[in-house]
Amino acid sequence: MRIGIGADHGGFILKKPVIEAIEEMNLEYKDYGTCSEESCDYPDIALKVTSALKDKEIDKAVLLCGTGIGICIAANKVKGIRCAHVTDAFSAQMSAEHNDANIISMGGRITSPEDAKEIVKAYLSAQFAGGRHQRRVDKIKQIENNN
Repeated sequence: MRIGIGADHGGFILKKPVIEAIEEMNLEYKDYGTCSEESCDYPDIALKVTSALKDKEIDKAVLLCGTGIGICIAANKVKGIRCAHVTDAFSAQMSAEHNDANIISMGGRITSPEDAKEIVKAYLSAQFAGGRHQRRVDKIKQIENNN
């Protein structure tokens, strides 16, 4: 599995622990920026990562900004993206198992580096459960296709 990582300046603090978590799971990752705490715009990062996901350069992704909210909203504007803003390991796991989230987002100003590692491991360890959840994901896709 190949994991994309993207962060703006507010989420940059979580990049290292996220990468550590991915490496500890023996997974590949691709970094889509940013590489410093210098101010940048989260929609630009979200677009890079979502484009890579749609082009199948990566299989899943983790997006980071100050709260995780803005970058999540930007990512979800792209057709086919199901980005879940998560603040704990259980939510991360459920976003994969129940919602087939292909991206999670977190906030560098609200999530500790230790929690970020736990969250990423929970998300990347979980598998979509299908069944009744597939029906619901299909309904989300139908809403997206009709609007």
